[in-house]
Amino acid sequence: MSEDQKQPFDFMGLRKIASVISISLIIVSIALLAIRGLNLGMDFTGGTSVEFEYAEAPQLDDIRSRLNAAGYEQFSVQNFGADTTVLVRMAEADNDQLAPEVTRTLKEGGAELELVSSEFVGSQVGEELKEDSGLGLLIALAVVLIYVGMRFQFKFGIASVVPLAHDVIIVLGVFALFQWTFDLTVLAALLAVIGYSLNDTIVVADRIRENFRKMRVGEPWDIINESIHQTIARTINTSGTTLIVLLALYFLGGEAINNFALALIIGVIVGTYSSIYVSANLLMVMGVSRDDLIVPPKEGAEDAEEQEEPPEWLNRM
Repeated sequence: MSEDQKQPFDFMGLRKIASVISISLIIVSIALLAIRGLNLGMDFTGGTSVEFEYAEAPQLDDIRSRLNAAGYEQFSVQNFGADTTVLVRMAEADNDQLAPEVTRTLKEGGAELELVSSEFVGSQVGEELKEDSGLGLLIALAVVLIYVGMRFQFKFGIASVVPLAHDVIIVLGVFALFQWTFDLTVLAALLAVIGYSLNDTIVVADRIRENFRKMRVGEPWDIINESIHQTIARTINTSGTTLIVLLALYFLGGEAINNFALALIIGVIVGTYSSIYVSANLLMVMGVSRDDLIVPPKEGAEDAEEQEEPPEWLNRM
């Protein structure tokens, strides 16, 4: 048997194992979210933002060390626009002395800096932001369901939205497990994960639809396996190159985007898995068939001209 005639890897043969893994991860993630919850950042809980202008670009690690030594605990330090502009965000409640105290602490090492501004974000604003962000995620999933249902078929819509929810819940579960800070950058990463995972899922779904229309031999199991086999190289290459960029962002991008990069790394890995096993698995469970996708042949067209021959390994079954 020649190499191009070999039957592709039986992806669907592992679908029961994949189902157990996915369901287990979802249950554990939901339990972690219920028990431990997310470590919400100051974007959601409120806090004080203090902006400084340095005479020379400072080392952010030195600033963090001085704030730690002074007894401050929940804070973040990042450049704000220019290298000489530093934004310190603190979880402490607003008071008239906080900004001057932080200024004196940072000047103790001889650094030349000026206090530019100090702003307080109340917890009520953070609560509204939290509700709006959750609503935004739900709207994004609903729009995806409508689009895919119209673009393909309703079963494909369900098989596209469920993996997206699967990916988001698992990313949130990992953040709850390790108590990594969940802020607006992580929320942006979740929306990016939805887009990335949807792109992967659409590629596989489009090939499945195409093969259901072209391949007249074989059961849905075989056609879905063949479709995944045809797209797996593209999926691995895309995910691999994306992960290289994200790893560079994580190790070289600085503390300000660490959690953003972490969320995307987890999302890309889980999204690649879900586009193969969760989406295709759901199509099998819902019993997708040629009747769902087949289109009538054009009048006067010859079958040989309209239909592509199935792979050789299917002809021998």
